[in-house]
Amino acid sequence: CPQPFPAEPCEGLGAGVCTRGSMCRECASGRRPAQWHPDPIVTKKAEGPAWAYWQALVEGDVGALSQLLGDPRAALSPSAVFDTSDLEEWKNYRFNFRCLRLWSLTYEQELTTPLHITAGRGYADCLRFLLLRGAAVDFAPSGKTALHEACAAAHAGCARLLLSFGADPQAVSEDGFQPLHLCKSPGSLECARLLLQSGASVNVATEDEEDSPLHVAARHGLPEHVGLLLRYGAAVDAGNEEGQTPLHAACSQPHEPEDIERYFEVCQQLVEHGARVDVPDRDLQRPLHLACKVANPRVVELLLSHGASVNIMNYSGNTAMHNVLQVAAYKLLHQPERIVRALLNHGAVRVWPGSLTKVLRYCHAAPRVIEALINSYDRVRVPDEWAEAVPRETQQKHRGFYRSLLALGRRPRSLQHLARCALRARLEGRVPLAAPRLGLPPALLRFLLLDFEDVLY
Repeated sequence: CPQPFPAEPCEGLGAGVCTRGSMCRECASGRRPAQWHPDPIVTKKAEGPAWAYWQALVEGDVGALSQLLGDPRAALSPSAVFDTSDLEEWKNYRFNFRCLRLWSLTYEQELTTPLHITAGRGYADCLRFLLLRGAAVDFAPSGKTALHEACAAAHAGCARLLLSFGADPQAVSEDGFQPLHLCKSPGSLECARLLLQSGASVNVATEDEEDSPLHVAARHGLPEHVGLLLRYGAAVDAGNEEGQTPLHAACSQPHEPEDIERYFEVCQQLVEHGARVDVPDRDLQRPLHLACKVANPRVVELLLSHGASVNIMNYSGNTAMHNVLQVAAYKLLHQPERIVRALLNHGAVRVWPGSLTKVLRYCHAAPRVIEALINSYDRVRVPDEWAEAVPRETQQKHRGFYRSLLALGRRPRSLQHLARCALRARLEGRVPLAAPRLGLPPALLRFLLLDFEDVLY
C-alpha cells in the first residue's frame, strides 16, 4: 500500500522552509509528520478535537478519524499518546492503603496510542487507516506494542495487519513478554500461527518466569496451541525459573470439571512428543503430584500408564496419594475416587490404618474415596471413633455405604473380597497390566480393579 507521506520527513518543516517544493504534501496540507509524538492527551481533561479523537478511537469510527486527522487545525497525529490514568483515583487508593498500614502504591501513567486502542478492540478498518497515515507500528509508550494488544485480545485480523506493516513479531514488552506469550485464549490460535509464520521464536522465554510459549499454552489448557507449537519445534522439556516443564504447567493449573478433557489432551500431546513424566521441579514435585493436587483423573491415569513413579515424595514429604486426599472433599465433581483407585492399582503405598480416622474426618463427603482405601486391605479394625468422625448428615446422605462400613467391625470380610486381596498382593504394582491378561469375565475384572459398588462386604 502506498504511504500517504514521504518516507523521510520534510527537513524544512518547523523552520518555515520547504525542501521538497510542490511534492511536499506535509507542508502543502499543514500537517506534521506521522511520526511526530506530541505531549500526551490526558483523557480526563481532553476537550474539542482531542476528545473527539479519543471517542472516535474508542467507538471505532473510521469516518470521524478521517475527518479529524485530515483537519490541519486539529493538529492531531496518528501516533498520538493518550494518558488514561486517574490521579485522583490513585490518591484515594494511596490514602486507603496508608490507613491500613500497607505500602503505598507508586503512581504510574497509563499510556496508550491510537494503534493500541484499535488493535486491542479489533477495529481493523481504523487500524488500517492509522497505519496508512503513517502511525508508528512498534511505538510502545506503555511498554508494549499494538501487536501485543492484538494478540492478547485474540484479534487475528489486526495482528495480520500490523505484521504486514512491519510490526516486530518478537518485540519484548516492559514485563518481558513477546506477543506469542500473550496468545493464551482459545481464540488466539490464528494469532499464534501468524506470529510463527512471521519469524517469532517458538522457544523464547519470558524474562522473569522464563516460561516458553509452550508453558503458557499448556498452563491454559490449549491443545490446539500446543499442537501448533510442537509442530514448529517447541522444546517439550524446557524448564522455567521454577524448574517446571510444560507438562508441570499443564498438570498444576486448577480447572473446572468441564475442562478436564482439555488438559488431558494437552498432556497427552506432550507425552506423545517425548515429555518426561518424572522430572522434578525445584520443590521436587513431579507432574503426578500436581495432577493429583488439581484432581484430574484423566491426566493421573495417563501419567501412571507412562511410568510415573507412584510413591515418590516431594520436598514436603507428600506423595501423590497425600495430595489427592487433601483435596478430595472439595473436588467431588472431579471424581477424586478415580485417582485414589488408579494410584492403588499402580502400587501406591496404602494409608496407614491408624490414619484412617483422620482420612474419614476430612474425606467423609467422598465415600467412594473411603471405599477404595478400605478395599485395599483384606481386613481393618473399626474403632468407635469412626462413627464420630463422620457427621450425622453425611451418614444419612450415604446411609447404605456408612452402615456397611461401620458393620465391618462386627463381621469378617467376604470370601470374594479376601480372594481379590490375595490376587492383588500377588500382582503388586502390576495390576493394571497383568489383570487384563488373566482372562477373567468383565465383571470380575472390574471387581479386581476396585470397581465402585457403594457398599462394603
